[in-house]
Amino acid sequence: MRLGWAKMKLGKRLTQLVQQINCHYDHIWDGCCDHGLLGAALLKRCPNSVVHFVDIVPALIEKVTLDLTRHFPATAALPRWYTHCLDVRDLPLDSYSGSHLVIIAGVGGDLMSEFIAALVERYPHLVLDFLLCPVHHGYTLREQLMTLGARLKQEQLVEENQRIYELLHLQINSSKAQDEIPKPSPLSLVGSAIWQVANDEQQMIAQRYLTQLQQHYQRKAQGGDVSAQKRWQAYQQVNITSQ
Repeated sequence: MRLGWAKMKLGKRLTQLVQQINCHYDHIWDGCCDHGLLGAALLKRCPNSVVHFVDIVPALIEKVTLDLTRHFPATAALPRWYTHCLDVRDLPLDSYSGSHLVIIAGVGGDLMSEFIAALVERYPHLVLDFLLCPVHHGYTLREQLMTLGARLKQEQLVEENQRIYELLHLQINSSKAQDEIPKPSPLSLVGSAIWQVANDEQQMIAQRYLTQLQQHYQRKAQGGDVSAQKRWQAYQQVNITSQ
């Protein structure tokens, strides 16, 4: 049985996703909403945004809709939230005017890249911002994002339950965002800002994560994986620096 929202708290990973949002979006899409905790936190943090809760499982969306109706009842003003039972590839972005942020977390980088590629193909005329937290395959995701012309707005590492995750805030179709200041920067295959640390805790997290990646791809390379050899060499070149 699921606990009520009042008894559930955001973990470090979801908390950091919420804190990443420092600018206004007309529409924020919680692409893997599950129990809806992330979207509920966004309703509080972004009072002028419409939050869309998306999941492909009907029972989950039904439960989230009931919780939203109870905790965020509709008013006479414009709706603050919508729920959608559909695949992330099928988000109806063009049905809602304004700026869009799509949040995808809790899935691997390979599946995540499929979602993003489908949305970019479907909406080539839209400036799309994404906030991503893959559970693995970060290098694969970055490769695919670079082929789509993604530009980086912010990236960082977060540790939760002894696992380290990459958080990526990026934009696709940046050339169409005429007034975007500051402009998003190029995306790196191995990351850039995630290796720039401000304190001892960040230093330890970055070093553990880098060591994990190096050892992982070294093992695969020793097994004859040619692509892993390339990735191992790339991570061998990474230096952790103090800000």
